[in-house]
Amino acid sequence: MGRQKKPRYCRGFAGFNLFKPSGIPLSQLQSVEIALDELEAMRLCDLEGHDQAQAALEMQISRGTIQRLLYSGRQKLIGVIIYGEALVVQDSSHVIIRGPGSGPGMRHGRRWHG
Repeated sequence: MGRQKKPRYCRGFAGFNLFKPSGIPLSQLQSVEIALDELEAMRLCDLEGHDQAQAALEMQISRGTIQRLLYSGRQKLIGVIIYGEALVVQDSSHVIIRGPGSGPGMRHGRRWHG
């Protein structure tokens, strides 16, 4: 049995939690779940251009964890696009949403419940 995951601080997710190819019923698609912390790592590094060390600082986790989140999140996202699958953003009990004005080193927020 592994140890508990360290809390991961993420920005609130205001988007849709399900994405799928148009014109195909969800019942006919494979679905892939992407965790909110994987999405946050990709947002920080790929969308906002932070390096892994800065993203790790913002999420209050190690750089190695950021690297693993990026690898798994990118792999899932590319697979969804290539194979025409549905993507579901999944909630996680170890993810804490940063409140307005919070940042690295601040220990407040709320757990995300999709």
